[in-house]
Amino acid sequence: METIDIKEMLDYFKSKISLIILITVIVGIIGCIYGIFIQVPVYKSSSTIVLISDESELTYNDVSLNKNLVSTYAEIIKSKKVLNQVSSNLGLNYSYDKLYKSIEVTSITNTEIIKITVSDTDKKLAAKIANETAEVFSKEIPELYSISNVNILDTAEEASSPSNISVMKQSAIFLIAGLVLGCAIVFVIYYFDRTVKTTEQVELKIGLPILGTVQDIKKGRK
Repeated sequence: METIDIKEMLDYFKSKISLIILITVIVGIIGCIYGIFIQVPVYKSSSTIVLISDESELTYNDVSLNKNLVSTYAEIIKSKKVLNQVSSNLGLNYSYDKLYKSIEVTSITNTEIIKITVSDTDKKLAAKIANETAEVFSKEIPELYSISNVNILDTAEEASSPSNISVMKQSAIFLIAGLVLGCAIVFVIYYFDRTVKTTEQVELKIGLPILGTVQDIKKGRK
């Protein structure tokens, strides 16, 4: 395997710095164009519910029961019974699978709070689905468990900006990717370049010492 002279390689990279910069800028511009004009924006809206009994006084058993029910309730929220009702109430043309994938249900650690987050390309619809899901779920629980311990804590609002687009962040990522790509291309060119560039390479190739060199004279010089 041919050895690589680090100093020689660095000198080669310096001579190709303009090419590296050009590739970096081009990839960065492509990233900006993609983020601004091509990438489809997705908006997220969240509603939260809290498990609190309607009784004026809560016992330790009530709190413990509610915490144990959090994970179960999270699954019920994404059940066909709930989501199909949500779709029907809002007049959506979404299939159950599509609606299921757009909803994320998480529980706040060590609390009785459940967050329902909906992602959609329509920011108004995302908020509507999140709020309707919370409403339908809160009405279904008394029928399923014969208890009324679900209360809506916060309603979802329209997102002011898309969750999947950050021009500054994406531009930085594309610039870094362009820099890496530029360096990789220059390295490949260097690695497969078989031209002789220094007297040391000539001596290495032919195994004989160099007695003299001829200076490269540019046109226009006297």
